Amino acid sequence: MAVFEGTFTQTEPLRFAVVIGRFNDLVTTKLLEGCQDCLKRHGVDVNPQGSQVDYVWVPGSFEVPVVAHQLALSHRYDAIICLGAVIRGQTPHFDYVSSEVAKGIAAASFQTGVPVVFGVLTTDTMQQALERAGIKSNLGWEYAMSAMEMGSLMRQLRNPLGKQGDSSGVSQLTTAYPGNSQSLPASLKSANLDDLAKQSEDMS
Repeated sequence: MAVFEGTFTQTEPLRFAVVIGRFNDLVTTKLLEGCQDCLKRHGVDVNPQGSQVDYVWVPGSFEVPVVAHQLALSHRYDAIICLGAVIRGQTPHFDYVSSEVAKGIAAASFQTGVPVVFGVLTTDTMQQALERAGIKSNLGWEYAMSAMEMGSLMRQLRNPLGKQGDSSGVSQLTTAYPGNSQSLPASLKSANLDDLAKQSEDMS
């Protein structure tokens, strides 16, 4: 038997996507800053021009789940972080949006097997949201920690014996990027997927 646990030290191979809702950007930009600070301090290159983190801006929190689901389907990322802010007003709009966003983000993770971190604040007031986005603490940091831990954990679970040529990962990439090596992550652009799969079968 074995014990599997995510880590925060071997972040070089991890790739992340961050989906940010533009509505209430006074809050969401602060969450993003906290998220980036955490990733950077743990060795992740947060530069948009780099190879580890992609950023996607959407109009609001309601649009976050569909984009997160699409990104997860690509199997390019170890984890996806969803950032948004839904603040209660004087109508039931808050209840409908917050409920659907939560269900949509959970479904994106369940349906794809990719960790999708729920980083959407649902608060009664703007003051409560700001307190959670930097005034008292920045939950963006915690969302990044969850992404790193789950990303590294899922890598271990997909490849429990520590094999470098995991055929399941190769098959996912082959399906996601048929005949288009330019869409592959940089680490696999020069690799022959058939050879990698064969090597994995030989090792097993």
